[in-house]
Amino acid sequence: MKIVVKISGAQLVDPSARAEFAAAVAHATAAGHSIVVVHGGGEQIGALTDRLGLGAPQRVRGLRVTDEETANAALMVLGGSVNRRLVAAIQQAGTNAIGLTGADGGLFAARPVPELGFVGTVDHVDPTMLRTLTAVQLVPVIASVAPPSRAHKADADTFYNVNADHVVAPLAYAFGADAVLFLTQAGGVLDGNGDTMPRLTPSAAALQVQRGVIAQGMIPKVEAAVETAIRCSGADVRIVPAAGKNAILDGLVEGTGTVVATAETVRHG
Repeated sequence: MKIVVKISGAQLVDPSARAEFAAAVAHATAAGHSIVVVHGGGEQIGALTDRLGLGAPQRVRGLRVTDEETANAALMVLGGSVNRRLVAAIQQAGTNAIGLTGADGGLFAARPVPELGFVGTVDHVDPTMLRTLTAVQLVPVIASVAPPSRAHKADADTFYNVNADHVVAPLAYAFGADAVLFLTQAGGVLDGNGDTMPRLTPSAAALQVQRGVIAQGMIPKVEAAVETAIRCSGADVRIVPAAGKNAILDGLVEGTGTVVATAETVRHG
């Protein structure tokens, strides 16, 4: 099975949590699955920008507004320290991994989102690198920074910070993923009572955002999961717990976390 796994930067700050996730990747590959990891690093970017005196970031619908200096910090953190340490942890767990950004092998390019500064959305994906690496049992570990696409002229040194959740849908679609897991500390999407919703459709997600039940950083995650469910028809798309050395395999088990599905695939009864 081809599985794309999104892990947030918050789950990678602590070395023990990072090692636990690396073990989950190793167990999933040992079970015969082809794993692609997409990671964030918002907390780590914030820590660096604080040290550099760049100030607290503004956010629009949970998305970071990024100026040029912060974009450079994001490239350093996402394409550097966070990515390198995660690759090393997966290697330590006994599975070969390789770190990538959107620039490597032309994996993906970005188009700018002007109101968010040096933030982009995925404009083009070439899955050749992913197919080549997974065919020889390597785990691609992808940082969500990318150069501009050819259609969007920019300085040759420009890299855009792309929300890691929003990288997942186009990447999973191009890769032909069978399952997509968004690993979170919350363990799923919570309703107004704090209970995990077993299933979520696009219309239900929009309603819960409107009501403020889904808020802040969970908004882009749910939006990304909904987009993934729509684009990757037939794929098993879930928001599941990040904790545990079998988090990936456990995340595929029925009843774990929140299944995000189009209305047509929701089962009743």
